[in-house]
Amino acid sequence: MRAGRLRFFMTLAPMVVLALASFWVYEVMRRASNDVIPTPERSEPDFFVENFSYVKMSKTGAAQYHVAGEKMSHNPLDDSYDIERPVLRNVTNMQAPTTIRAQRAKVNSDNSEVHLYDNVHMDKPGSADSEPVQMRSEYMLVLPDDDVMKTDKPVEITVGNSVLTGTGMFANNATREFRLTSNVHGTYQAPKR
Repeated sequence: MRAGRLRFFMTLAPMVVLALASFWVYEVMRRASNDVIPTPERSEPDFFVENFSYVKMSKTGAAQYHVAGEKMSHNPLDDSYDIERPVLRNVTNMQAPTTIRAQRAKVNSDNSEVHLYDNVHMDKPGSADSEPVQMRSEYMLVLPDDDVMKTDKPVEITVGNSVLTGTGMFANNATREFRLTSNVHGTYQAPKR
């Protein structure tokens, strides 16, 4: 009986050593090939959402802005989002919420930058102490946490019946700072009382 067990272990031991050696060789080769041929990173979107809508909250828990769109795709390489037909609405001032629409947008990973492209159109309704404002451009960078919009492209701004055009714009809604960079032209009409 002991001789049978001894023969069994003597036969089994070389097979176990061979199996472990094979596994070791496989691991060495796999690691070497990963160093030479890195695993390709995924470049196509890894998920998408259709007809979405979400509200960004401030640190105090109040609604800050609302984002909606027809389709949102996530890009795993840089953790950004592409949006088709985006609609951004600033909801901090419910009497005159600013709405921005475009054909497409790219949002960075922490939602601090929204790049709007193609037929960008901003609407801000009038209130008791201000006239309605409309703005058009082909590109706009929105920094929603800072309440800032800027572009280096031509822009047309309509305030009531007055029209202002230029190339390059910076607007800070929080500080009421506004500037056009170049090629500024305007037509002013006093508001009707």
